[in-house]
Amino acid sequence: MRFALPFAMVGLAASLMAQAPDTVFLEDFTWTELRDAVDAGTTTIIIPTGGTEQNGPHMVLGKHNYLVRYKAGEIARRLGDALVAPVMAYVPEGDVEPPTSHMRFPGTITTPPEVFEQVLEYAARSLKQHGFVDIALLGDSGGNQASQSVVAQRLNAEWAATAVRVHHLTDYYPGRGDDWLVEQGVPVEDVGSHAGMHDTASLLFLDPSKLRLDRMERGTGPTGNGVVGNPGRSTAAFGERILEMQIAAAVRQTQQLRVGSRP
Repeated sequence: MRFALPFAMVGLAASLMAQAPDTVFLEDFTWTELRDAVDAGTTTIIIPTGGTEQNGPHMVLGKHNYLVRYKAGEIARRLGDALVAPVMAYVPEGDVEPPTSHMRFPGTITTPPEVFEQVLEYAARSLKQHGFVDIALLGDSGGNQASQSVVAQRLNAEWAATAVRVHHLTDYYPGRGDDWLVEQGVPVEDVGSHAGMHDTASLLFLDPSKLRLDRMERGTGPTGNGVVGNPGRSTAAFGERILEMQIAAAVRQTQQLRVGSRP
């Protein structure tokens, strides 16, 4: 009897170890688990690009990274045969010296576009090497879009004779959220364009701890508090709808590109 419990525990441990990981995030896999997932048909991977930038007095610097990781995870789960690479948190945000754009605010971290493109390119090259055939670039910031397009075009031209394709998802960002808010009767100037209602509402729904609710100030622009819009008009209900529109748009476009991007 003294050996029954240890043997049972060993059996349970072996059973647990044999289970596939219940996650869509690449960094949560072991290399053997990943190999087996790809061999079993999980050959789509999403590379989320976020950013570390000022978002006004009310929203944390990592806003894009938190949001894009969540949305990429939901997209992968809905696709059913996709995983999510680690978020790229360092993206073009302006010049360092003299500082321009968001670099005028403490905490912003920038990279030159060519550096961002090289990191993104080699992430895609790495994933191709490991068996992924559809590599989707999911950019959560406006400054990421041009470089994503450049990388996708460059690699697709190089890999035209292979089965591998890189997809720059254009329907995801900024999506229809801002237009939808206007359709709900919100003035355009309140919706805003940076650290305004779109992302503030999304975090109100997803994780209000990333907001300073007592600092939801109307924006005074890029030379003021860094906000363009009126985040104080945001609601969690708005955020839920905006997130859903972005996720659904990315799922649809990825499905279309997986079929239509090849002869």
